[in-house]
Amino acid sequence: MSMRVYRNAAIHTGDSGNPTAQAMAVDGERLLAVGTEAEVREVAGGGAELIDLDGAAVLPGLYDAHIHTAQYAQSLDAVDLRDVRTLDEALAMVAAHAKRLRPGAWLFGGRWNSNAWDPPAQPDRYTLDSVCPDLPVALPSVDGHTVWANSAALRLAGIDAGTPDPVGGEIVRDASGEPTGILRESASYPLRDLMVSADLRDQLRAAQEELLALGLTSVHDIDGEDCRAAYLELREAGELKLRVHKAIPMIHLEAAIAEGRRTGQGDDWFRTGPVKIFSDGALGSHTCHMSEHFAGEPDNAGIAVTPYDDLVALFGKAARAGIAVATHAIGDQANHLVIDAYEAIGHTPGLRHRIEHAQHLRPADLARMARLGIVASMQPVHCTSDIDLVDSLLAGHDLASYAWRGMLNVGVPLAFGSDAPVEHPNPFAALYAAVTRTRPDGSPAGGWQPEQRLSMGEALAAHTLGAAYAAGEDDRKGVLAPGRLADFIAVDTDPFAESPDAVLRTKVMTTVVGGEVRWQR
Repeated sequence: MSMRVYRNAAIHTGDSGNPTAQAMAVDGERLLAVGTEAEVREVAGGGAELIDLDGAAVLPGLYDAHIHTAQYAQSLDAVDLRDVRTLDEALAMVAAHAKRLRPGAWLFGGRWNSNAWDPPAQPDRYTLDSVCPDLPVALPSVDGHTVWANSAALRLAGIDAGTPDPVGGEIVRDASGEPTGILRESASYPLRDLMVSADLRDQLRAAQEELLALGLTSVHDIDGEDCRAAYLELREAGELKLRVHKAIPMIHLEAAIAEGRRTGQGDDWFRTGPVKIFSDGALGSHTCHMSEHFAGEPDNAGIAVTPYDDLVALFGKAARAGIAVATHAIGDQANHLVIDAYEAIGHTPGLRHRIEHAQHLRPADLARMARLGIVASMQPVHCTSDIDLVDSLLAGHDLASYAWRGMLNVGVPLAFGSDAPVEHPNPFAALYAAVTRTRPDGSPAGGWQPEQRLSMGEALAAHTLGAAYAAGEDDRKGVLAPGRLADFIAVDTDPFAESPDAVLRTKVMTTVVGGEVRWQR
């Protein structure tokens, strides 16, 4: 590859020693020089190809620290119930989508939120059967922790009145003991295994274009082994344009250890990531594990999806095999137990363990996270999406909720992502949420718990260098400096000069990964 000079830009490098520049020289996949145009061209020599960025602002490539790219890829051609406001509206969309599918196909998608329906109603299989009696239907809720299934799907999964609740899950039943079609947490796993799509490679190829267009150059993928296989096929075919740090599902941990997989294995395009473990559920499903009951639900403090002793055993097994651990924890009790379990396995050199979401913590646990070096892998848009839920369900609890400022102040490493398709993968929505703590319409005025807001520079660092740090890749990614990978984006809005409202509407003009333009508007 010839030498290239990207010039005429307002470059924000993320490098504290050299925070702004006007040009960059790229040699192969790496940056050779970053500085003024004269400095850079002198290093690059006379034969370099000049690429003019037309005065655009340039940022390090954005890195999503928690995204389900297979689910996101599938959601691009699945039924989307996020904006539905009644049960009847949801059923009408399911019926319309069913007409487009071939016989025997699964109808998937979902992202429904019955808390927002008018009136709020817990759906059941009979309503789905009324519009889709033959095709199996399995629709995850917006938080992904509850699945709404029809009778055909339950039949295929072998779930009936005689099926016991699995550990860490619930098959919701009617008064006579029949499953209603609502499956919570691990009870939905048999359905998820059946919902695997055969053409995932094609879907991921299309989805990476969407992600590149949003300014994402790297992802921590949290989906399954089918997703790993599809990415490796894309890599082999030379069709992978996005860098992937690939998590291992908990159920595959033993097999991954037997294969000799270790966190960090691979190359700069595809590496093995941490094992993903669930410790609890989600707030929207009323299943996150709390130390006190939810408001108005005296018998419900959530679900411990993986009991504490099992967490300690799993963490130890993974760490001994050189595999980092990323544990989903949303409720304060779940977070407390996960921190206890990380403490119990002791120091594990070279592995950066993480808590995914880390939404509601006991205030005293922030300093414990910092002391143990646990990364908080968080999704800023969850905060602004959940404002009403937190205010109603967790009223009166003494919590540090989405405590980004509190975490940074005590030294907890922050890594930002989207959790797409739970939220949209647009990283500029995350930056807006992190610096304002308001919804896109500006409410609530002044921000929700505004003392936890970040500066734009801090938010951007969490979405670039912070995500790279979580993956052990901070020596190669997240900063535009000589020797680092040439992953960067040119955007139409300078986040350091424009208002958060303008940043929310940012359009990416050019996405460069490994020194090559991979997407252009």
